[in-house]
Amino acid sequence: MNDDMDDARSRLARIERLLESGERELVPAWRQATRGEPRWTVTAVILAAVALQLTLPHRLILLHPSWALPALELALLAALVASSPRRVEPRTRLLRYLGLALAGVISVANGWAAVRLVGDLVSGRGGDNAVPLLLTGGVIWLTNVIVFALWYWEWDRGGPMARVRGQHEYADFLFVQMQSPEVAPPDWEPAFPDYLYLSFTNATAFSPTDVMPLSRWSKMLMMLQSSVSLVTVVLVVARAVNILK
Repeated sequence: MNDDMDDARSRLARIERLLESGERELVPAWRQATRGEPRWTVTAVILAAVALQLTLPHRLILLHPSWALPALELALLAALVASSPRRVEPRTRLLRYLGLALAGVISVANGWAAVRLVGDLVSGRGGDNAVPLLLTGGVIWLTNVIVFALWYWEWDRGGPMARVRGQHEYADFLFVQMQSPEVAPPDWEPAFPDYLYLSFTNATAFSPTDVMPLSRWSKMLMMLQSSVSLVTVVLVVARAVNILK
């Protein structure tokens, strides 16, 4: 009798483990509550954007002295790193606002530089040297890639802190690993490098590649990035070629 009871309990325990493992397999990691992604990746990219802004000509800078906006960006970044130095984790709503403010400041500074550069090129004041013009255009273009990567990262499924909780069922961007989970590890979920890749490919191809926008805001944001990238590249290259002739 005791042997039968032990056997029944063992079978019941195995069934429960199978059910639990089946539930975990049915729900992908990007829909579950997980640990926050490492902080260092996005921190390094933001530092690169700040360094790029410091190389811009004075006529393209929004606020003088030229170090004012980079100093503000570094202060906001320092507050985010100090609050959660290792991982991007949901702690207070203030951190969410600080992250959005940081992305906004970088966006405004780079947007101003792009508008001023386009204005100079259209009016014929872009300079007579092709190399500095190409370098300036490249800095603005690369910073623009970082800016939109930050916005994609900050808004997809409510942002990095909301993604940690796994509260949003529907994604704003459809990555390949979501369509074909068998090509990725079971614990795969999108992190900042994935959004950086999305931004880079959208800026070079001027259209989606292997990451599809699903929500309306993501489609509009990708359309805006493609437009800015196209205008910047076409005008800068056309002016540089005209100078070389």
